[in-house]
Amino acid sequence: MSAKKHFQNILQDVKVELTDEFDRNFERKSFFDKAWPKTKLINQRGSMMARTNNLRRSMQSRIESGGIVFSSSLPYAEIQNEGGEITVTPKMKRFFWAMFYQTSGKVKGKKGQASVNLTIEAQQWRNLALMKVGQKVKITQRKFIGEHPRVRAVIEDVVKENLEKMKEEMIQNLNRR
Repeated sequence: MSAKKHFQNILQDVKVELTDEFDRNFERKSFFDKAWPKTKLINQRGSMMARTNNLRRSMQSRIESGGIVFSSSLPYAEIQNEGGEITVTPKMKRFFWAMFYQTSGKVKGKKGQASVNLTIEAQQWRNLALMKVGQKVKITQRKFIGEHPRVRAVIEDVVKENLEKMKEEMIQNLNRR
């Protein structure tokens, strides 16, 4: 087998191993050994990063130009992985109001309903819905893909294993002659 083929095998093995490791971050609810911060929003639908598992399922990896590229088709993947600020839009406000009505049991447009007995979750959605368009919301970093000592260890293990196979193959080829 050629050196180029061995290199492609190494890339493929690293891609598989790292994809598994990054996927396990969602099970661990952390970036390897660094736990994701708790969300301030109270809800009964589970962990923020695993409510729908859309982000987890959207992760893709491909071998490109002698390296491995990890990506997601979801627009919020980068802000979750890196953290930052987003600007409240009219569409977001509509979503916040919809969530408020869903969690509070209120009927949209019905007057006279008291907001005294709102759940904490409904109050939080209401507070978000009352934000002004253009206001900034801070998104806390919840890294799930990136550089980490465990990533380096996985790469080193895969390279060592493949180099050992390559060495054994070369020894066998020399012994045949």
